[in-house]
Amino acid sequence: MQIIEVTGYAVRSAVITMRRKGKPLEFVIFPMVHVASPTFYSQVRLRLRECDLIVLEGIRGKSAGVSALTLAYRFAPRRRRNGLEEQRDDVLLPEGVPVVNPDVTAAEAIEDLKTLPRWMYLLLMVAAPMMGLVFALRGPRAFLDEDQELEDLPSTLRAEMLADSPVEHALSDRRDQRSLDALGEIHAEHGDERFRVAVVYGAGHVPAIVSGLWDRYGYRPREAEWLTVVVPA
Repeated sequence: MQIIEVTGYAVRSAVITMRRKGKPLEFVIFPMVHVASPTFYSQVRLRLRECDLIVLEGIRGKSAGVSALTLAYRFAPRRRRNGLEEQRDDVLLPEGVPVVNPDVTAAEAIEDLKTLPRWMYLLLMVAAPMMGLVFALRGPRAFLDEDQELEDLPSTLRAEMLADSPVEHALSDRRDQRSLDALGEIHAEHGDERFRVAVVYGAGHVPAIVSGLWDRYGYRPREAEWLTVVVPA
């Protein structure tokens, strides 16, 4: 299943609606890119208004290590000519729709990363800010560079390759488990209701979420809508 499409002209994200036969509950998966055009976030916000509940990614709390990692996508929006915006709750989330956040704490995220070999952990902490600087200088064109490995912008093949990466496991395993546990609780509580649940997570987490909803609870992709993430100048 293709989640992010990168062509020579644009980057698009597939909003996936999953349903289970005989159940009115539906999960709408929004694969997010943490730096995108303002139009992308406004389009997601419009669709979130139609949902009854939002399950939102977001590491809770603060730590120096997590701040270092997120520099990779916090530099780019600071250059106005890039025409990009960082994903923020005040921009993305509509008023009146309940939000739950089952994500890990900053301390748990760093604890998972420290299971990596020490050299790998230190390299990751140094590489993330450097990648952010490159992204800021190149602007939207960086999205179209096939050699540019952005955490939330994997091609289908790259996502499959990263699945066995120790860094990917450290970054994602516990977080994916938490999200699927939360979705399971929603399925148990609202499975027989006409209820629409938005799952707003980075694109790198979406393969695990889609697979988990399918394998654990029998929900399958039924519809997809492409949203444009960015059109480089």
